[in-house]
Amino acid sequence: MSESPARYRTQRRVEFRDTDAAGIVHFSAFFPIMESVEHEFLRSIGVIVMPSHDNPDSLTWPRVSAGCEYLGPARFEDVLDVSLFVDRVGTSSVHYRYQIDCAEKPVAVGKISVVCCQLGSGGKLVKKPVPDTIRTALLARD
Repeated sequence: MSESPARYRTQRRVEFRDTDAAGIVHFSAFFPIMESVEHEFLRSIGVIVMPSHDNPDSLTWPRVSAGCEYLGPARFEDVLDVSLFVDRVGTSSVHYRYQIDCAEKPVAVGKISVVCCQLGSGGKLVKKPVPDTIRTALLARD
């Protein structure tokens, strides 16, 4: 598979809270990093991240799968370069891939899959097709 260009790039500084007793980023810290980069990306393309309970047409994007492979260490105050790729947009799903580097060395690769849902009555999630406007924005190339 040929490498597609990153859809979104940003940086995160490793916080003390992200590290373990050895001073290395704890494996669990990569998941909030990936999620926050996804939210930053969605806001950058005009997609609302948090559904409005007042708007019955509001969408939300619950995770259905997440994984991360750890390739090297990162430490407190390191700057992580995070690239988000939109690997696939299905009928109702979006599949993201992440490349996380530190000083141009691979630290981790991750994947998150989300499903487009509408917040129904009583907080029930109802799966919906990804709207065409959002699909176009997700797949656009700058």
